[in-house]
Amino acid sequence: MAIEGKERPRSADQGAHLVSGQLGKTIQRLRKAYNLSLSELAEQAGVAKSIISQIERNETNPTLATIWRLSQALDVSIERVLASDEGPVIEKVTRADTPMLLSEDGKIRLAIIGWLRTVEWLQWYDVTAEPGGTLESEGHQRGAVECLSVLEGEFEVIVAGVSQTLAQGDSLRYRSDRHHIIRCLGTATGRATMVCIMKAAAME
Repeated sequence: MAIEGKERPRSADQGAHLVSGQLGKTIQRLRKAYNLSLSELAEQAGVAKSIISQIERNETNPTLATIWRLSQALDVSIERVLASDEGPVIEKVTRADTPMLLSEDGKIRLAIIGWLRTVEWLQWYDVTAEPGGTLESEGHQRGAVECLSVLEGEFEVIVAGVSQTLAQGDSLRYRSDRHHIIRCLGTATGRATMVCIMKAAAME
């Protein structure tokens, strides 16, 4: 998936609030830099004014689709919106403080275990998926590649209409500069790691 295109967990709440707190400050700073009111940004992004207000006040955890629409309206990459401007070179992040994103259906949780400063070229996630959970992403920049390694359960990956099924221990590398879908199959919770290389050489 990478986070491009691409509101919500429980013991993951603190981590989710870490993302939205950082996100809220960034959204507010960019909105004011463009001299936009909440109403004007809401109209341009197609996101409710009340939702934007809640994001800026760190009162909600927006979906990836919402973040994407806001980044487009503010004319910045979604990676730039999520990236932190501050942070030590060496950083320990506890489980409770790990930033968390959710798929649109709320059934796939993506713990950001990579460094936010590298998101423009390398993204690394711990994936937890409920049965039937689906993460659908538009193509990222040309040459982008993802690698999904299944730790538990069974997944299906569909890239440009081509499907592959993965079981525990399987890994799949695929072009993510095309429309792609990750789905958790079966009746068990799925676990996987996902690495997204955003500036890889194009695979032929």
